[in-house]
Amino acid sequence: MIITVTMNPAIDKTVDIERLERGGLNRIQNVEMDAGGKGINVSKTIKALGGESLAVGFLGGKAGEAIESVLKDWGIPADFIQVGGETRTNLKVVEKMGEVTELNEPGPAVSEAQVEELLSKLESYADADTLFVLAGSIPKGVDKNIYKVITERVHKKGAKVLMDADGELFVHGLEGKPDMVKPNRVELEAYYHLDYRASESELASMGRKLLNNGSSLAAISLGQMGALFLNEERIVRCPGLTVKAHSTVGAGDAMVAALAYSWDKKLDFEHTVQLGMAASAGAVTTIGTKPPAREVVDELVKQVVIEDVKE
Repeated sequence: MIITVTMNPAIDKTVDIERLERGGLNRIQNVEMDAGGKGINVSKTIKALGGESLAVGFLGGKAGEAIESVLKDWGIPADFIQVGGETRTNLKVVEKMGEVTELNEPGPAVSEAQVEELLSKLESYADADTLFVLAGSIPKGVDKNIYKVITERVHKKGAKVLMDADGELFVHGLEGKPDMVKPNRVELEAYYHLDYRASESELASMGRKLLNNGSSLAAISLGQMGALFLNEERIVRCPGLTVKAHSTVGAGDAMVAALAYSWDKKLDFEHTVQLGMAASAGAVTTIGTKPPAREVVDELVKQVVIEDVKE
């Protein structure tokens, strides 16, 4: 069973323009509205791949109702805690050449009692056959160590955790020893206090340290250059796939979804890598934060090249 935890969901409003004119008039060519937040995006992609997940987190107001309605239409079960205030709306401005500018609202505040209610809910679902996906930002009122707390509490029930976070959430989250992690290059460079662009071998060494911390799988996103994947036996590099891109929004979430889906279906390392690369590449071809169709992913899997990396 996969449970995606979205503590700060959003209505994702994606607008297409020719070129962003700062301080001037910008005419919008197209608008897309999607139920979003990283965990929800993961759930949508898992569904598109043919899998199932339960979406959990906090929702509030009319925007929260809209998100629940969308999840119901998708056939994605949900068990959100209702909070005061309005679930945020995030604006993503996509220019014709692919540049993306994101304006994200903070979201409603959450009380300590509501955080504890969520923790109790997650513990009730936790067992040896459960994978929790902890992804994205957190709302006001929630401590930056929340991913560590969740990980430690569900681990006691035998559950596994896949974490995709940045900044302090990533730093503190690693203290809980998540079972799988998906940082990108920038997040790793910041975590290891590098003031320069790390080489591929340095990134591989950083990934190995993540495994030594307790993770069984690490996926390091390199953007359009591809990704590195590590487990206890292998380190591999996959060059980026050539696709007709709309924007990079949602690519990381799609990779996380593929990792979770692969865990649930007990796929081996190579199939996990192939699916992760293909789902991520497929996501950049869609408009808004919509997931790629399974048929698109299956075609892209055929293009994935896996190269072993020596430390």
